[in-house]
Amino acid sequence: MDITVNNEPLQISDTCSITQLLQNHVQQNPEGIAVAVNQSVIPKSEWANTFIASGDTIILIKATQGG
Repeated sequence: MDITVNNEPLQISDTCSITQLLQNHVQQNPEGIAVAVNQSVIPKSEWANTFIASGDTIILIKATQGG
């Protein structure tokens, strides 16, 4: 299935949750990350229960410190 992650196309073989996507497909540490699917922010408590579908657009936003 084809999805888009941070404006980059990504092909994954099966439907997966946001948690699985971060761990298995984009190798992203979930600490300090916000996730939006199709322009809707998904609370971290819902990541394991929110499944990615073909054509979804995912935005990963990493919090940074600085001033």
